[in-house]
Amino acid sequence: MRDTAGVERHVHAWMRAEVTAGTDVALLVAASAAPIAEERLSVLAEGVDHPVSETRDRFGSRVHLVQGLPEGTVEISYEARGAAAAPVPTTQEADAVLHLRPSRYCEVDEFERIAAEVIAEREGVEALDAVVDWVHDHLDYVPGSSTVTDSARSTYVSRQGVCRDYAHLTATLLRAGGIPARCSSVYAPGLYPMDFHLVVEALIEGEWLVVDATHLAPRAAMMRIATGQDAADTAFMTTLAGNVTLTGIQITAVVDPALPDEVPHERLALR
Repeated sequence: MRDTAGVERHVHAWMRAEVTAGTDVALLVAASAAPIAEERLSVLAEGVDHPVSETRDRFGSRVHLVQGLPEGTVEISYEARGAAAAPVPTTQEADAVLHLRPSRYCEVDEFERIAAEVIAEREGVEALDAVVDWVHDHLDYVPGSSTVTDSARSTYVSRQGVCRDYAHLTATLLRAGGIPARCSSVYAPGLYPMDFHLVVEALIEGEWLVVDATHLAPRAAMMRIATGQDAADTAFMTTLAGNVTLTGIQITAVVDPALPDEVPHERLALR
């Protein structure tokens, strides 16, 4: 497995929104890996700094809570550099159970027959590669072709979507085939157009291996943000109270010294 720890990432996320008085939101924009050489998160409500608190969700992702926003314009900015020495993701005893289950956007029980046809007699990495290849070959990447309500079922029928649709169908087929799989949001240097990106991690022989059926960015350069069963656990912003209208978003992600190559079927762990 290639060592990607020496790749230094530089990431920035900026969002602008209009909110009603008393609005509370949860943000999943901070890099989860440690150590991070430099990091800054700011929330400006009508140009004034607003307090932010940090906690962790059940998957260990860093959640930033912004509570009691006044009515008006809010600007959120996050910057980070580093994670060059980020640890390889660890496995928990319950992972093999939790990440085989159906979830909001992954109707695992409906895909057992389809998964059996895709995987056939393959096992381990060969089974993983077969699922990723099938999703890549059978879906068309079409921006704007899906909504936040689409799931693996609707993506399988429409045969098109964006990164979250590719990830949901990949994770669903893997789970239906007996391979624990989870979804992770990432900063993805090399992605075009640049945005938050969703990929899949599969538990193979005790290791979490990252795969991306879109093939839109090199996995070796990606930086983990949040992890969960599907996009419901990894949304970059969740409205807890009040009302939010997103009016602007810009994501940048680059690496130093150079963007690594993407090697198909290479075994990689997400940093």
